[in-house]
Amino acid sequence: MSEFVKRIGEWCTAIIETTGVVLIAVLALYTLLFAAFRLYNHADAEEVFRDTRQRLGRGILLGLELFIAADVIHSAVVEVNFETVGVLAIIIVIRTFLSFSLEVELNGRWPWQNRE
Repeated sequence: MSEFVKRIGEWCTAIIETTGVVLIAVLALYTLLFAAFRLYNHADAEEVFRDTRQRLGRGILLGLELFIAADVIHSAVVEVNFETVGVLAIIIVIRTFLSFSLEVELNGRWPWQNRE
């Protein structure tokens, strides 16, 4: 693989990872400010708590998806060998487990279960 393609892959990976970090940080800040505003306006504290958890969880899930995409690009373009593919597989398994755990925590069901 050419050096140019590797450099493009490195840049894409860095941009996607940075986007994931910024997205999580911005959504967390927005969520906390929105919750504070609602509490200031005398909203039900329990409802604000549930809504805040939902919004934070969604932001983290979106960020995790971006991190997985960056890892795939990095492993496929920048470093192609059995070791990096194995590390990628482990990272994807861990992040997928985190995503499923967050989904269950947020919605009370597995992603493949029907909504009732």
